[in-house]
Amino acid sequence: MTGPYAIVTGGSRGIGAACCRLLAAKGLDIAFSYRGDDAAAAALTRQIEAAGRQALAVKADMATEDGVVQLFTAADDRFGAPPTHVIVNAGITGKIRRVADMSATEIQAVTDLNVVGALLTAREAIRRMSTERGGPGGGIVLVSSAAAWLGSPNEFVHYAASKGAVSTMTLGLAKEVAREGIRVNAVAPGLIDTDIHASAGAPDRVDRLQSLVPLGRGGTAEEVAEAILWLLSAESSYVTGTILPVSGGR
Repeated sequence: MTGPYAIVTGGSRGIGAACCRLLAAKGLDIAFSYRGDDAAAAALTRQIEAAGRQALAVKADMATEDGVVQLFTAADDRFGAPPTHVIVNAGITGKIRRVADMSATEIQAVTDLNVVGALLTAREAIRRMSTERGGPGGGIVLVSSAAAWLGSPNEFVHYAASKGAVSTMTLGLAKEVAREGIRVNAVAPGLIDTDIHASAGAPDRVDRLQSLVPLGRGGTAEEVAEAILWLLSAESSYVTGTILPVSGGR
């Protein structure tokens, strides 16, 4: 991995934290956002620094323009250069419910973070990274989901719909900025063993559904992070506009 530093949204837990640890091991400094868990952010900062890299933890809401701009401005100030790697990871599933039982507020919260926040994050990244704007180029990876093609009926159709939007966003952005030195790709994780399931109200979800996965198990955050870093690396230099499933074949 080359470049001054990476930005990771939703970096304090799960896939985001795994990406931060792996980026630090590869030699990059990291700015990451988190919403509310100060202890988790502090622990991750210590892990990054123990790997010999700089860490900048920014408490900000990635569902809002102010929060996204706050993250990128803090990184500008700290590192004095544009990022070369951006991972758009912040997202929520919402609570498990049938659509008929969802409130407008629940649907809006998922859409604001997973779709609007992702677009705003990509916007700020492109403004800094585009070679047409004097930037260094680089890579953006968005975190979509296998839910985009599975649909997540009886669980979180609103989340699946938002991740379908992320996948489409990836395709359009990749074509839009390909001549500006920026590659845009996505990963689509399947059933991954993180605390996102507990947040949705189903802490046993991986155990309950892993028999549906052809590989017979849930995946790990580290396995998803490895795929993300490959998409950001020189080894994938001819890959853009790709949505890479990390789903155990499901």
